[in-house]
Amino acid sequence: MNPAAPRPRLVIVDGVPMSALVTEVEDPQAVIVAIHGGGTTAMYFDCPGHPSYSLLRTGAAAGFTVVALDRPGYGSSAPYPEAMVSGEQRVNLAYGAVDRILGERPRGAGTFVWGHSGGCELTLRLAADARGADLLGIELAGTGRHYHPAAKEILKTATRERRPSGMRELLWSPEQSYPPEVLNGATVSPSAPAYEDQMVSNWARQTFPELAPDVRVPVHFSIAEHEKVWQADDAAVTEVGALFTGAPRFVVHRQPDAGHNISLSHAAPIYHSKVLEFVRDCVAERSAKTQSDLEAG
Repeated sequence: MNPAAPRPRLVIVDGVPMSALVTEVEDPQAVIVAIHGGGTTAMYFDCPGHPSYSLLRTGAAAGFTVVALDRPGYGSSAPYPEAMVSGEQRVNLAYGAVDRILGERPRGAGTFVWGHSGGCELTLRLAADARGADLLGIELAGTGRHYHPAAKEILKTATRERRPSGMRELLWSPEQSYPPEVLNGATVSPSAPAYEDQMVSNWARQTFPELAPDVRVPVHFSIAEHEKVWQADDAAVTEVGALFTGAPRFVVHRQPDAGHNISLSHAAPIYHSKVLEFVRDCVAERSAKTQSDLEAG
């Protein structure tokens, strides 16, 4: 199957325009909602010039409808900061956008949410929300509980308006792991939402440990070999896994030859394939449960 070309979509949710890139298949196994991190857009999941690196295209070729949202405050929603101050507002915007984009189209076994870096905050909020119990599962990549000491020194002076020296080294090394187009800024967003500074500040010490126990679906946690923002040794990853007390499964994947921005790296095809295997497992589990419920009923 040839990878489908992503289509831009724009829908209105509570008066806010929400934009996305979408690849649809007629009879999907499931829907994957992909949520990018800070300083980029939905294009993070459609690597420029490298279709085989694109989650949007790879996911569709594998039989999934993929919706890569511009996270609230990015893309078309950027001029509406008052509509996304709280986590609850952002969750409602995201769920509303997906519902309006898909409408009555088939969703297969359900929805899987795939978050990267700063997008893990919204991913976790979506999963911890009451509606999150119906998700197939979630993927978290490029995040953690504790910063690398060197990263902490750099990030403590970073804001959405100021990127200190050293940020490129944290996010884009080793350079040989990425295509030149990506290193030249092809996926960079020109702006970031006002709420993001506080969101980033609260994430590791407050939001992550508060929300993780409320997740009731399988969790896949991916770590790039050259991750320089977050501590990712075995002890750090064990600490993350221990937060998900309500999740039926917590699966760790370490991706060789990749840096922080894993879906834009040369390792993206292998990484995406690995997580798509997990999504298929979640689909199979949901289908088996549905069949069991029908037989019991």
